[in-house]
Amino acid sequence: MADERTFIIVGASLAGAKAAETLRAEGFTGKVVLIGDEDDRPYERPSLSKGYLQGKHAKEKIYVHEADWYSSHDVQLLTGTTVTAIDPLAHTVTRGYDKLLLATGSVPRTLAVPGADLAGVHYLRRLGESDTLREAFKAGGPVVVIGAGWIGLEAASAARGFGATVTVVEVDQLPLRRVLGDEVASVYAALHRANGVDLRFGAKIAELRGKDGVLAAVVLDDGTELPTHLAIIGIGIRPLTDLAEAAGLTVDNGVVTDSALRTSDPDIYACGDVASTDIPLLGTHVRVEHWANALNGGPAAARSMLGQEVVYDRVPYFYSDQFDAGMEYSGYVSPGGYDQVVFRGDPSVKDAKAPEFIAFWVKDGRVLAGMNVNVWDVTDDIQKLVRAGYGGRAVDLARLADPTVPLGELLD
Repeated sequence: MADERTFIIVGASLAGAKAAETLRAEGFTGKVVLIGDEDDRPYERPSLSKGYLQGKHAKEKIYVHEADWYSSHDVQLLTGTTVTAIDPLAHTVTRGYDKLLLATGSVPRTLAVPGADLAGVHYLRRLGESDTLREAFKAGGPVVVIGAGWIGLEAASAARGFGATVTVVEVDQLPLRRVLGDEVASVYAALHRANGVDLRFGAKIAELRGKDGVLAAVVLDDGTELPTHLAIIGIGIRPLTDLAEAAGLTVDNGVVTDSALRTSDPDIYACGDVASTDIPLLGTHVRVEHWANALNGGPAAARSMLGQEVVYDRVPYFYSDQFDAGMEYSGYVSPGGYDQVVFRGDPSVKDAKAPEFIAFWVKDGRVLAGMNVNVWDVTDDIQKLVRAGYGGRAVDLARLADPTVPLGELLD
């Protein structure tokens, strides 16, 4: 008998596209509708601040599927379409559904200062924004980046690659400090300084000053003026929970789900940036804002929608490319939630060259997270250490720091 069910996915993102792909791969023959508010078909966002922004990746490389994949797999892709409401009782969005997946992602937090609407003030979240910034970098002139998070630092690195003069303004005392802590944040500060980035820490924005509607300078709270026609705002993102809140779903720093990615409504699921998921490994709800969570969360949600037994329990993972520093991070540490950082290798930046090292965030001898910088093929071993650490198992810290001891032997 034909399957008459309709599964709707709101969010034509990596997570949404991988969910649609998994539904078909798992044999679902009902209707699959994938709805997105962008005009482009689903693409992967990391390259927007990395390879694509740097001019190293062609546009075709960033798409999740070939253009004809959706029609050939009988997935109805509705681009340029905004879902304005969900009616859980009637099981409707733009049409009726049997199961609904929210993969709505997140949007940049906006800077609320005078002049924030001037031409020349940019955010970086969508493909067109990356196109605009790349062309602006090529044109030359000074660039001011507001916010020293991952997006801000990657954009700064890309701009320097085109020869731009770059100033990064950050309210905190170090870049990425909430995520990495002082020990590793200091490495990134040194790397950017060594590559010619002017870092202004402990600074707040008072005004974005313009002339004839166009940005002319970024003004700091101490009166300092940074002349520029191009400012990039990277002060964080917020999950797009508006639809979920209006529908009465439980929301707490994201759409709250159980470990099977089910929301408080049994027929509505959530994954990716927008979901605050109960991760058994970590023993808490966590909202992970990174590529791997979208890549893996979409398929997990699809299987859960199909009634399969799903426990989403992956070690959080992300990566970043800045100058010649490629890194991968596995694990999760809340701000201040560790005793020490154990380094394997020398994290010192010398002659603008990125170091090669692994950093481990440790509490009571247990590894909670690890980050490898220009050291490759160690992610599986690091994730095993993280799983063991969250399981209560400590390691010998002297051996952890010793590059001659294989990571795979630390749990023997």
